[in-house]
Amino acid sequence: MTTVDIEAANRELAVARQEEKPCPPLRGRLLPEGDIEAAYQVQQVYTRQRLGKGHRRVGAKIGLTSRAVQENFGVFQPDFGVLFDDMAVGDGVEVPMGRLLQPRVEAEIAFVLGADLPDERVTTVDLIRAVDHVLPAIEIVDSRVAGWDISIVDTVADNASSGLFVLGTAPRRLADVDLRLCGMVLEHAGEPVSVGAGAACLGNPLHALKWLAGTMARAGDPLRAGDVVLSGALGPMVPVTPGAAYEARISGLGSVRTCFSKETR
Repeated sequence: MTTVDIEAANRELAVARQEEKPCPPLRGRLLPEGDIEAAYQVQQVYTRQRLGKGHRRVGAKIGLTSRAVQENFGVFQPDFGVLFDDMAVGDGVEVPMGRLLQPRVEAEIAFVLGADLPDERVTTVDLIRAVDHVLPAIEIVDSRVAGWDISIVDTVADNASSGLFVLGTAPRRLADVDLRLCGMVLEHAGEPVSVGAGAACLGNPLHALKWLAGTMARAGDPLRAGDVVLSGALGPMVPVTPGAAYEARISGLGSVRTCFSKETR
């Protein structure tokens, strides 16, 4: 039986970040297969360390919002990770490839909250009242686990495979966007590389936000006014090509862009 070793798992991920070399999967070695609670404990250690170094939590990201992806992972719930201030990248600003190990991009809808969501039994009305505005977003996901050989345990421990994120700059009111039906296309060099719609995110991105709000309230760390929430991918994620530029267009929300340097290290 695998022994749970929270500190060792956190150290391996830290070394992978520092030495820019992915580590083997954690499951079956340092964390038992399927032990999501232990994985979140690793994530919490990482969060405390980052906060202790002066970084600021600016929100959260939701993963595993596609039913097909959940089935591949053998789970029937999303997961989440923490967004920190130094993970935000400006719209169209070049990202140095050296900041990342195995980057991929995906298009999402970002919620920006104007009110706290402290209750576990949050309602749709609570969510609508709490959302100040929505923005198109590109999440630059990354994994410290070699070859993206991950289970839900690996990704949760690795802060939900978080990397960086890019937000659009033209906010829209929630009432002006049909989140379920809005179409998305992610383009590279003018060609579509990923397509999808709001319905791909748990049927509606608001459903993902509701799950996260309740989950974080139960954990005693509720979502707060000003938080950014990346609600989950609207289409398949795409491996990043060094030197490439990507633009996500989401109907009713506009577009957002990111680009990458040519050098890898």
